[in-house]
Amino acid sequence: MSFTGLSPMFTTDKLVETIEFYTQLLGFTCESYEEEWGWASLQKDGVHIMFNTPNAHLPFEKPHWTGSLYFYTNNIQELWSKLESYPNICYPLEAFDYGMREFAIYDNNGYLLKFGQTLDAQP
Repeated sequence: MSFTGLSPMFTTDKLVETIEFYTQLLGFTCESYEEEWGWASLQKDGVHIMFNTPNAHLPFEKPHWTGSLYFYTNNIQELWSKLESYPNICYPLEAFDYGMREFAIYDNNGYLLKFGQTLDAQP
């Protein structure tokens, strides 16, 4: 038995706004949107994320998650140049001793998104 993939699913009460955030700001494509189900699947370059609206099986007051999503990129500088004026930055682009150059922002729900590239892969 083996796992063949991972698609995190996050709850939001702003599904349309979330789709717009990921497609317009980060370049994801909305593969599927089911308004009746309150569900959407987004993808970019082999990265898949799903979002759903609250339902009777899951108590929901506001989005919460204690972790972050870490996106690896092949051009951190280009991505930072595009997002550096985004108003909800957690920390700006910097190089870290553990070998990554990265930055982090919060999405429209407050979920933490980190973007990084290994220092040895920098142009």
